[in-house]
Amino acid sequence: MLVIKLGGSLESAKTLLHCLNRIEQQYHNQKVVIVTGGGVFAEQVRITQQHWQFNDECAHAMALLAMQQMAWLVKGLQADVELAHSVRAIQQSPSNIIVWSPDIDELNNAGVPATWDITSDSLAAWLADRLSADELLVIKSAAIDDTLSLAQLAERGIVDKAFCECVANSAFTVRVINQQCL
Repeated sequence: MLVIKLGGSLESAKTLLHCLNRIEQQYHNQKVVIVTGGGVFAEQVRITQQHWQFNDECAHAMALLAMQQMAWLVKGLQADVELAHSVRAIQQSPSNIIVWSPDIDELNNAGVPATWDITSDSLAAWLADRLSADELLVIKSAAIDDTLSLAQLAERGIVDKAFCECVANSAFTVRVINQQCL
């Protein structure tokens, strides 16, 4: 199984559909779970939290809803993909391409901290671990220097601050690439 995390910025870079088409072409014979970033929806949560000063627990729930909105956007662009809201639903799905629309309660019950240090990057790693995936492929719109370590990518803000810790003991391989390398 392959988990592919699509950066939320792919939507604003107008390359989201291209990436989805490439995934469908390249991985149609393999079980793929797509994890979307929150994109513009998550950015609005950040702005709103700064304005209203509400806590990270509320912001975390709202950011998960942003990921759900992006999952629905993907479903709107690729009608043949299946939406799944839980690890169990993904495991039981007969579909080859599944888009994860994360269940807030499942993540809260799993003890995932409500902090901006954990974004959809780390959530994709969490999901890949729960699914016993073979690989986590993180696709970004940012330029990726493939000589950099994951820690260096985190320092540069390419992946979130918790990502290295989330994948430190993982059984799956991790690749972070630019959208043009897909």
